[in-house]
Amino acid sequence: MKKEIKFTPIDLQTWSRGSVFYYFSHMAPTGYSITVDMDVTKMRADLKKAGLKFFPAYLWLVTKVLNEQQEFRIADQDGHIGYYDSLTPLYATFHEDDKTFSLMWTEYDDDFGTFYQSYLDNKAKYGDHHGILAQYGQIPPANAYTVSCIPWVSFQHFAVHTYESKAYYFPSVEAGKFCEKNGSIMMPLSVTCHHAATDGYHVNRFLETLQSEMKSFEQYI
Repeated sequence: MKKEIKFTPIDLQTWSRGSVFYYFSHMAPTGYSITVDMDVTKMRADLKKAGLKFFPAYLWLVTKVLNEQQEFRIADQDGHIGYYDSLTPLYATFHEDDKTFSLMWTEYDDDFGTFYQSYLDNKAKYGDHHGILAQYGQIPPANAYTVSCIPWVSFQHFAVHTYESKAYYFPSVEAGKFCEKNGSIMMPLSVTCHHAATDGYHVNRFLETLQSEMKSFEQYI
């Protein structure tokens, strides 16, 4: 049974971030991106020991940490600014036969094991479906945000930009190919945000928490 997606409107007149949001969404629409290296040595080892895949664990953990800050869940729903109670990861699945990809999503759950199994179920049911949306007859939920990986490239920077006029305030997160540095396994991670919703403070808090959680991921297995 799918969970109800809760949206809470925000009063821009009383919201502490109201004037900042208006400035960066109407007067000077601005986005920004940052790329850092994340140490995934311990997380990979913990998952390998448990016989679990890295990608769904990455999807879950990034979503979990983003959900801890309201600013990352800001959205425009029918002209009303507010925030969802949680985000759902929208990610790409690659097709080896024709080298194309399709978008899939797995409903977020606070319990890693529940999310992991749902990811596997979706992959088994829809993974071979081609086209932009693998889950035929469905559309991504309103709280879906983009999070994915380019496993072939260990980039120094990556940015995602939209060229449509629709208001979009969710972050976009992209990981790259693992590489070894000074004996540790590092993963480039790019975060692209709308400045109306978040500042550098929020991104720094996200990255610091994410790195800490990656180094102690065994608590969720």
